[in-house]
Amino acid sequence: MIDKLYCMSHYLAFRFIKDENINFFDGLSHTVFKPRDEKEIALVSTIDEMDSIIRAKINEFYAPNKTAILLSGGIDSAILASYLPEGTKAYTFHCLAPNAIDERVQARKYCDIYQLDHEIIEMHWSDFEELTPEILKADGVPFHSIEVQLLKAAKYAKSQGIERFIIGESADLIFGGVDKLIGKDWNFEEFYNRYNFVEPSTALKNPISVKDVYEKYRLPNDKIDFLTFMDEIFSIESSTSYMHAFKIARIEYLDPYTFMKMALPLDLNRVRNGEPKYMVRELFAKRYPNIEIPTKIPMPRATNQWLENYKPTRPEFIENCTQYMTGDQKWLCWCLEQFLNMHDKGEL
Repeated sequence: MIDKLYCMSHYLAFRFIKDENINFFDGLSHTVFKPRDEKEIALVSTIDEMDSIIRAKINEFYAPNKTAILLSGGIDSAILASYLPEGTKAYTFHCLAPNAIDERVQARKYCDIYQLDHEIIEMHWSDFEELTPEILKADGVPFHSIEVQLLKAAKYAKSQGIERFIIGESADLIFGGVDKLIGKDWNFEEFYNRYNFVEPSTALKNPISVKDVYEKYRLPNDKIDFLTFMDEIFSIESSTSYMHAFKIARIEYLDPYTFMKMALPLDLNRVRNGEPKYMVRELFAKRYPNIEIPTKIPMPRATNQWLENYKPTRPEFIENCTQYMTGDQKWLCWCLEQFLNMHDKGEL
């Protein structure tokens, strides 16, 4: 089915279009991440069980001199880094922009402890301008901004002989790390307004309601099953970005956390009282006993700085709709606008 209005609204709201059968234009198609088969997933209730799975999966995947890790300043990738042989390449992103998040010092601490070969991959706005057309052509849809960083890293790594990446992308969703989204029992409307990355009606002249996506998760008393929503919507969106970027670069990748599932229900009280990802935090403390657990930050991207003055000009957008948007919200509008421009020019 071809439905440009549907696709524009769903992309702005969710950062991807989950339904592979609905596309922007004739001749285009897109794919989304498919979750791992349940038969491949082990239930874990202790950090020793987590340790065993991570060790086994990395040993199975690791190819000497051809494997690297994407290492942030957070705990998820740091844990994985602690299982790698000395001398393994570890890449950390650094955005070149005023007051941008800087994870270099923290990531370096991990590398020093386990003797990894640490390299910094600098990100400039010019990288986003250069790589966006390539990604749009390959994906067939506009995308999440992290794909640019992932693709640049993959291309650079390949130039150094790297063919495989280890990532720690899924731990947040599997082990209760998205504490701002699971930090309360949301009412239906409340969660709808909180989750949409860009409410389509605030940006588009002809928006399509996306509320039907949420209706599947509606509970009695105007509540919503936000945990299942996160598993079936947010986790797929995030994983799709990694899948697309690494597919373009022809890089194999492993996320050991995807082979695990908590054996016991997530203890929301612990999460809401300052212990997000409490099992992961416990394992980090074991692997890095002399390092204080850092505060979680998302993959750094300086969209606030780079897109400070951006305003869409295409007729699909409401005039000055980005005036009060965050940089990440502006990115969604910017990327959508580039996609539509490329289609009009016959470049897709």
